[in-house]
Amino acid sequence: MSYKIAIDSCGELLDEWKEDERIEAVPLTLMVGGESIIDDETFDQKDFLKKVAECPECPKSACPSPERYMKAYECDADHIYAVTLSSELSGSYNSAVLGKSLFLEDYPGKKIHVFNSKSASGGESLIAMKIIECENKNLSFEEVVSTVEEYIEEMSTFFVLENLETLRKNGRLSRVKALVASALKIKPVMGSTPEGTICQLDQARGMNKAIVKMVDHVAEKGINIPSKTVAITHCNCQERAKMLEEAIRTRLNPANVVVMDTAGVSSMYANDGGIIVAV
Repeated sequence: MSYKIAIDSCGELLDEWKEDERIEAVPLTLMVGGESIIDDETFDQKDFLKKVAECPECPKSACPSPERYMKAYECDADHIYAVTLSSELSGSYNSAVLGKSLFLEDYPGKKIHVFNSKSASGGESLIAMKIIECENKNLSFEEVVSTVEEYIEEMSTFFVLENLETLRKNGRLSRVKALVASALKIKPVMGSTPEGTICQLDQARGMNKAIVKMVDHVAEKGINIPSKTVAITHCNCQERAKMLEEAIRTRLNPANVVVMDTAGVSSMYANDGGIIVAV
């Protein structure tokens, strides 16, 4: 059976997906000051980070419209899947679900399922990989949905921030705390809750120590890691990502590791130097 995956632009695309008609990125819109930036193939990470650093206001994002998702669903595929940001972080999931409902009014026979990743960035990428794996095994639509939903329930996402300015600008950290943390080189270790919200798990003085603590949390909370792929996404810090990949391979022995640079929405969340792990 043929399939299509529509993944919102917070999920990073593997290089081979960018030329694959079965995979479509549905872009969010980023707003920095008064400027709107479409998070598509034209996104310029370096220019975006510069604009964020210079803007006193917190950057924001706007989710794709239901109509945009409906456009993504318009295809000849037998099975159609959407993968979105956590519904606790964005309206993308609700938009994709509404788009599905509207689309099915005109095409009631189509099989469409929207996955709430309860994650972001590489977590969405892993879900798309799992869908492809299931489709390649010729599972039925219902079996794919069930298998992938179970996979999502086992997933965990972690990240470490180099730059605390986004947290400060969006009100999650006072200016005084941000200044003190920066002066003491304190780096928060963040993670996802089972519901898909964000929480602080730990902190450390210095980025390297924070990454070590993050790997500790991955080891503690990750389920069946030796049989799974680990996704590492980084915002403009390739060497740091390589160091993290080596630590994860050595300590946790996953089946595979993929390393990707963040696209627009993930760059906004992670900020310059941030790094994300999903498993």
